[in-house]
Amino acid sequence: MNYGLISVIACVALFFSLILLVVVGHRLGRQRLLKDPHKTGEGIGPIEGAIFALLGLLIAFSFAGAYSRFDARRQLIVQEVNAIGTAYLRLDLLPAEARPVLREKFRIYVSSRLEFWEKLTDVSGAWAEYERNQKLQDEIWNQAIEALSGESYNSSRMLLLPALNEMIDITTTRLIAIQTHPPLLVFLMLFVLALASAAVTGNGMAKSESLNWVPVIGFAAIIAFTIYVILDIEYPRYGLIRLDLPHELFVKLRESMK
Repeated sequence: MNYGLISVIACVALFFSLILLVVVGHRLGRQRLLKDPHKTGEGIGPIEGAIFALLGLLIAFSFAGAYSRFDARRQLIVQEVNAIGTAYLRLDLLPAEARPVLREKFRIYVSSRLEFWEKLTDVSGAWAEYERNQKLQDEIWNQAIEALSGESYNSSRMLLLPALNEMIDITTTRLIAIQTHPPLLVFLMLFVLALASAAVTGNGMAKSESLNWVPVIGFAAIIAFTIYVILDIEYPRYGLIRLDLPHELFVKLRESMK
């Protein structure tokens, strides 16, 4: 599922819907004005204030939450690179004959982790690569255990195995972070409040016989674009705001494994 394309379509549809709701609200307000000029907008002020306050609050919390998750995912990438790098350096504690095989496994593993990120837009492909990650983790762990099976390697086991364990555990943490998003109901509420704000905006402009299209289009564009940015930050693998740059650390790490 291409969330980037869905976000673009949803926000374009929202943009035109906001303009439509402003027009509808304006016409309804004009009809009330023609029927009773003295009561147009009576009692609407508190409702307008409540709708715009809720919309502003929800946008603020949605943006802050999306950016917080974005930053957490970025930090987890750095932590994983550091964990793999530390484990790779501690391969020097292995017997000399076991090092070349495990070092090559590490290079393959780093490439697989990069492939997992590249395939995130294809759910089935990403899950297949994740299963490959797990198989490589098992192979690295078992080969390390086998290489350090002698009693003379007790101190080496105490240094290498915790590093490998941290390298393995963080993949699950990153997977959960990638999958963590607000419930769909939150986004639906955001869209509904945006549409409601457009309707009350149109009603508030009812004293004018015709709409001033510049502020109307500007209002719709700002609201739609703000929501698009929130969605783009929330799904950083699909849109304009991405985490490709932090993943360059994996490339540099792989290049350093020589």
